[in-house]
Amino acid sequence: MARSTISISENHIGDTIAKVPAHQHVYERLRSLILFGDLAPGQAVTIQGLTDQLSAGMTPVREALRRLIAEGALIHQGNRRVSVPILTLPDLQELEFIRETLEPELTRRATARMDEANLALLTRIDDALNAAIARGDIGEYLKQNYQFHAEIYRIADAPIISETVDRLWLRFGPSLRVVCGRSGTANLPDKHADLLAAFETRDAALAAQAMTEDVAQGMLQIQASL
Repeated sequence: MARSTISISENHIGDTIAKVPAHQHVYERLRSLILFGDLAPGQAVTIQGLTDQLSAGMTPVREALRRLIAEGALIHQGNRRVSVPILTLPDLQELEFIRETLEPELTRRATARMDEANLALLTRIDDALNAAIARGDIGEYLKQNYQFHAEIYRIADAPIISETVDRLWLRFGPSLRVVCGRSGTANLPDKHADLLAAFETRDAALAAQAMTEDVAQGMLQIQASL
Protein backbone atom coordinates (compact mmCIF):
# COMPACT_ATOMS: atom_id res chain seq x y z
CA MET A 1 0.00 0.00 0.00
CA ALA A 2 2.78 2.44 0.84
CA ARG A 3 4.45 1.85 -2.52
CA SER A 4 1.19 2.54 -4.33
CA THR A 5 0.76 5.83 -2.47
CA ILE A 6 4.26 6.98 -3.40
CA SER A 7 3.70 6.09 -7.04
CA ILE A 8 0.49 8.13 -7.21
CA SER A 9 2.21 11.09 -5.53
CA GLU A 10 5.08 11.00 -8.02
CA ASN A 11 2.69 10.88 -10.96
CA HIS A 12 0.75 13.80 -9.55
CA ILE A 13 3.94 15.85 -9.16
CA GLY A 14 4.96 15.04 -12.72
CA ASP A 15 1.54 16.12 -14.01
CA THR A 16 1.77 19.35 -12.03
CA ILE A 17 5.18 20.21 -13.45
CA ALA A 18 4.02 19.42 -16.97
CA LYS A 19 1.09 21.81 -16.58
CA VAL A 20 3.25 24.83 -15.66
CA PRO A 21 2.45 27.35 -18.43
CA ALA A 22 5.14 28.46 -20.85
CA HIS A 23 4.87 32.08 -19.76
CA GLN A 24 5.81 31.06 -16.19
CA HIS A 25 9.05 29.46 -17.40
CA VAL A 26 9.78 32.54 -19.51
CA TYR A 27 8.95 34.80 -16.57
CA GLU A 28 11.38 33.01 -14.28
CA ARG A 29 14.18 33.10 -16.84
CA LEU A 30 13.63 36.77 -17.64
CA ARG A 31 13.36 37.55 -13.93
CA SER A 32 16.80 36.02 -13.39
CA LEU A 33 18.27 38.12 -16.19
CA ILE A 34 16.97 41.23 -14.46
CA LEU A 35 17.72 40.15 -10.88
CA PHE A 36 21.37 39.39 -11.56
CA GLY A 37 22.00 42.35 -13.83
CA ASP A 38 22.29 40.62 -17.20
CA LEU A 39 19.94 43.35 -18.37
CA ALA A 40 21.57 46.62 -17.33
CA PRO A 41 19.60 49.64 -16.09
CA GLY A 42 18.53 51.73 -19.08
CA GLN A 43 19.37 49.00 -21.58
CA ALA A 44 16.48 48.80 -24.04
CA VAL A 45 15.61 45.40 -25.48
CA THR A 46 12.99 44.48 -28.05
CA ILE A 47 10.31 41.88 -27.55
CA GLN A 48 11.58 40.09 -30.64
CA GLY A 49 15.10 40.16 -29.23
CA LEU A 50 13.89 38.52 -26.03
CA THR A 51 12.01 35.81 -27.89
CA ASP A 52 15.23 35.01 -29.75
CA GLN A 53 17.39 35.16 -26.62
CA LEU A 54 15.04 32.94 -24.61
CA SER A 55 14.05 30.69 -27.52
CA ALA A 56 10.44 31.32 -26.60
CA GLY A 57 7.24 32.24 -28.37
CA MET A 58 5.98 35.79 -28.64
CA THR A 59 2.87 35.18 -26.50
CA PRO A 60 4.63 33.83 -23.36
CA VAL A 61 7.24 36.57 -23.63
CA ARG A 62 4.53 39.24 -23.78
CA GLU A 63 2.78 37.73 -20.77
CA ALA A 64 6.02 37.58 -18.77
CA LEU A 65 6.78 41.19 -19.68
CA ARG A 66 3.35 42.32 -18.51
CA ARG A 67 4.00 40.75 -15.11
CA LEU A 68 7.46 42.27 -14.76
CA ILE A 69 6.23 45.71 -15.81
CA ALA A 70 3.46 45.46 -13.20
CA GLU A 71 6.10 44.56 -10.59
CA GLY A 72 8.20 47.58 -11.52
CA ALA A 73 11.12 45.48 -12.76
CA LEU A 74 10.72 46.78 -16.32
CA ILE A 75 9.27 49.85 -17.98
CA HIS A 76 7.68 50.08 -21.42
CA GLN A 77 9.63 52.26 -23.83
CA GLY A 78 7.27 52.12 -26.79
CA ASN A 79 8.02 50.69 -30.23
CA ARG A 80 7.94 47.17 -28.70
CA ARG A 81 10.86 47.94 -26.41
CA VAL A 82 11.28 47.57 -22.66
CA SER A 83 14.10 48.46 -20.31
CA VAL A 84 15.22 48.09 -16.71
CA PRO A 85 14.52 51.37 -14.85
CA ILE A 86 17.44 53.59 -13.88
CA LEU A 87 17.24 54.25 -10.15
CA THR A 88 17.23 57.81 -8.85
CA LEU A 89 18.39 58.90 -5.39
CA PRO A 90 14.78 59.17 -4.13
CA ASP A 91 14.16 55.63 -5.46
CA LEU A 92 17.13 54.32 -3.48
CA GLN A 93 16.04 56.12 -0.34
CA GLU A 94 12.61 54.51 -0.56
CA LEU A 95 14.08 51.08 -1.23
CA GLU A 96 16.48 51.39 1.68
CA PHE A 97 13.70 52.48 4.03
CA ILE A 98 11.51 49.52 3.11
CA ARG A 99 14.37 47.03 3.23
CA GLU A 100 15.62 48.26 6.59
CA THR A 101 12.07 47.97 7.92
CA LEU A 102 11.17 44.54 6.60
CA GLU A 103 14.39 42.53 6.29
CA PRO A 104 15.43 42.85 9.96
CA GLU A 105 11.92 41.65 10.90
CA LEU A 106 12.31 38.62 8.64
CA THR A 107 15.71 38.04 10.24
CA ARG A 108 14.24 38.12 13.76
CA ARG A 109 11.60 35.60 12.73
CA ALA A 110 14.20 33.40 11.05
CA THR A 111 16.33 33.42 14.20
CA ALA A 112 13.43 32.04 16.22
CA ARG A 113 12.99 29.20 13.71
CA MET A 114 16.68 28.51 13.09
CA ASP A 115 17.86 24.91 13.45
CA GLU A 116 21.11 23.11 12.70
CA ALA A 117 20.07 22.10 9.18
CA ASN A 118 19.11 25.65 8.21
CA LEU A 119 22.28 27.06 9.75
CA ALA A 120 24.40 24.51 7.87
CA LEU A 121 22.67 25.44 4.59
CA LEU A 122 23.26 29.15 5.13
CA THR A 123 26.90 28.44 5.95
CA ARG A 124 27.36 26.45 2.73
CA ILE A 125 25.83 29.26 0.69
CA ASP A 126 28.07 31.82 2.37
CA ASP A 127 31.12 29.63 1.71
CA ALA A 128 30.19 29.53 -1.98
CA LEU A 129 29.72 33.31 -1.90
CA ASN A 130 33.16 33.83 -0.39
CA ALA A 131 34.70 31.53 -2.99
CA ALA A 132 33.06 33.60 -5.74
CA ILE A 133 34.51 36.76 -4.20
CA ALA A 134 37.96 35.19 -4.03
CA ARG A 135 37.99 34.39 -7.76
CA GLY A 136 36.25 37.63 -8.79
CA ASP A 137 33.18 35.87 -10.16
CA ILE A 138 30.59 38.66 -10.03
CA GLY A 139 27.72 36.65 -11.48
CA GLU A 140 28.13 33.81 -9.01
CA TYR A 141 28.60 36.25 -6.13
CA LEU A 142 25.28 37.93 -6.95
CA LYS A 143 23.47 34.60 -7.18
CA GLN A 144 24.85 33.30 -3.89
CA ASN A 145 24.20 36.62 -2.14
CA TYR A 146 20.58 36.55 -3.28
CA GLN A 147 20.25 32.89 -2.29
CA PHE A 148 21.60 33.62 1.19
CA HIS A 149 18.95 36.27 1.76
CA ALA A 150 16.21 34.19 0.12
CA GLU A 151 16.89 31.31 2.50
CA ILE A 152 16.56 33.63 5.49
CA TYR A 153 13.19 34.79 4.13
CA ARG A 154 12.11 31.16 3.66
CA ILE A 155 13.10 30.21 7.20
CA ALA A 156 11.21 33.23 8.56
CA ASP A 157 7.95 31.69 7.31
CA ALA A 158 6.30 35.06 6.68
CA PRO A 159 5.21 34.74 3.04
CA ILE A 160 3.57 38.14 2.61
CA ILE A 161 6.59 40.04 3.94
CA SER A 162 8.98 37.77 2.04
CA GLU A 163 7.17 38.25 -1.26
CA THR A 164 7.24 42.02 -0.79
CA VAL A 165 10.98 42.02 -0.08
CA ASP A 166 11.71 39.64 -2.93
CA ARG A 167 10.12 42.04 -5.40
CA LEU A 168 12.37 44.82 -4.11
CA TRP A 169 15.39 42.82 -5.26
CA LEU A 170 14.19 43.19 -8.83
CA ARG A 171 14.43 46.96 -8.35
CA PHE A 172 18.01 47.21 -7.08
CA GLY A 173 19.58 43.95 -8.32
CA PRO A 174 20.58 45.32 -11.76
CA SER A 175 22.25 48.34 -10.12
CA LEU A 176 24.15 46.08 -7.75
CA ARG A 177 25.59 44.31 -10.78
CA VAL A 178 26.79 47.67 -12.11
CA VAL A 179 28.49 48.43 -8.79
CA CYS A 180 30.26 45.06 -8.76
CA GLY A 181 31.29 45.50 -12.38
CA ARG A 182 33.02 48.78 -11.56
CA SER A 183 34.67 47.89 -8.26
CA GLY A 184 34.95 44.11 -8.44
CA THR A 185 34.16 41.78 -5.55
CA ALA A 186 37.32 41.97 -3.44
CA ASN A 187 36.18 44.84 -1.21
CA LEU A 188 32.50 44.06 -0.97
CA PRO A 189 31.10 44.49 2.55
CA ASP A 190 30.24 41.20 4.23
CA LYS A 191 27.96 41.12 7.25
CA HIS A 192 27.01 37.52 6.64
CA ALA A 193 29.57 36.26 9.15
CA ASP A 194 27.90 38.40 11.82
CA LEU A 195 24.51 37.07 10.78
CA LEU A 196 25.68 33.47 11.00
CA ALA A 197 27.22 34.06 14.42
CA ALA A 198 23.98 35.61 15.69
CA PHE A 199 21.93 32.75 14.24
CA GLU A 200 24.20 30.24 15.96
CA THR A 201 23.57 31.83 19.36
CA ARG A 202 19.89 32.49 18.53
CA ASP A 203 20.39 36.20 19.25
CA ALA A 204 17.50 37.79 17.31
CA ALA A 205 18.41 41.39 18.16
CA LEU A 206 22.02 40.94 17.04
CA ALA A 207 20.93 39.17 13.86
CA ALA A 208 18.49 41.96 13.01
CA GLN A 209 21.21 44.57 13.56
CA ALA A 210 23.60 42.69 11.27
CA MET A 211 20.92 42.57 8.57
CA THR A 212 20.25 46.29 8.94
CA GLU A 213 23.96 47.01 8.47
CA ASP A 214 24.16 44.62 5.52
CA VAL A 215 21.27 46.38 3.79
CA ALA A 216 22.63 49.86 4.54
CA GLN A 217 26.10 49.04 3.18
CA GLY A 218 24.73 47.56 -0.03
CA MET A 219 22.42 50.48 -0.71
CA LEU A 220 25.19 52.96 0.07
CA GLN A 221 27.36 51.31 -2.58
CA ILE A 222 24.61 51.68 -5.15
CA GLN A 223 24.03 55.29 -4.15
CA ALA A 224 27.73 56.07 -4.56
CA SER A 225 27.58 54.77 -8.13
CA LEU A 226 24.87 57.21 -9.23
